[in-house]
Amino acid sequence: MQTVTRLGDTAGIEPDTNDLEGWVVVDGNPSMKTWALHTSSDGTMASGVWECTPGTYHATYSAYEFVHMIEGRIVITPDGGTPVTVQAGDAFVVEHDFKGTWKIEEKVRKHFDFRLK
Repeated sequence: MQTVTRLGDTAGIEPDTNDLEGWVVVDGNPSMKTWALHTSSDGTMASGVWECTPGTYHATYSAYEFVHMIEGRIVITPDGGTPVTVQAGDAFVVEHDFKGTWKIEEKVRKHFDFRLK
């Protein structure tokens, strides 16, 4: 059984261009691309790359996500909370019960690890 998987790049892989479940455009005309590069053998985690053009989504999470920003800038504001700005080089987590806006200010590219179950 392979216990270490090196993730490749996205070259030659067709991205999913559908908006994520629970994400609704509230400003602008953002578009996203998601490349799922690996799913854990027990089906509980997915890892990959996500890109998005400028605009704002209201996002409703149902699972935990770890993010490492490769490029871009986002202002993430929990409903009723304080805005958090993240940019290239930052790492952060979003808890499973997050609801709020993601304002993509500069085109974003990020690595993600997302808990599926």
